[in-house]
Amino acid sequence: MKFFLDTAEIDDIRELAASGLVDGVTTNPSLIMKSGRDIFEVTREICDVVDGPVSAEATALDYDGILREADKLYEISDQITLKVPLTVDGLKACKYFTSQGRMVNVTLCFSASQALLAAKAGATFISPFIGRHDDISQDGMALIEDIRVIYDNYDFSTQILVASIRHPLHVVDAARIGADVATIPPAVMHKLFKHPLTDNGLDAFLKDWEKTGQSIL
Repeated sequence: MKFFLDTAEIDDIRELAASGLVDGVTTNPSLIMKSGRDIFEVTREICDVVDGPVSAEATALDYDGILREADKLYEISDQITLKVPLTVDGLKACKYFTSQGRMVNVTLCFSASQALLAAKAGATFISPFIGRHDDISQDGMALIEDIRVIYDNYDFSTQILVASIRHPLHVVDAARIGADVATIPPAVMHKLFKHPLTDNGLDAFLKDWEKTGQSIL
């Protein structure tokens, strides 16, 4: 499974990218707003930090508007993955750009039928928002399972990018189902490293090592 960071905070991206575990980054208008940065400036900087795809979202809703914005966003870097909404015009733009070899991330997916349409449009990534499903007492992971079955039935190349992740179990369940990518907020990414038994074991080892009076260096 690929790990993307879901943020536009460059310091968090730098810190976690240094681990070698980050395969890409996703942003959206809300994350750009939280960063307080110019979209072109911060997206360009993100592309300099990570080697993989960097999703940048078009804000236009009509086909022609999406194409105009996409031209500007794709100029930033070859790493740019255009994010488009799961609408008729969004999928029309998806088909246009993927037929040219560009990467497209179809976002705000909430049903298996929507995911099927995105795959038919040639989407590079489909982004089902599992956390928002859970917020309204629906099973977000059941959606991921449905999409996995459908895509495997027809050998679609579209990658399932699990979005709106709220906690580590979302990541584990997505991996168990066979999702291709999880886009993870930095705070959740840090939690993936943590386990109390790891901390307790490390503490015990270090205390015993100190008692030996030895030094490796």
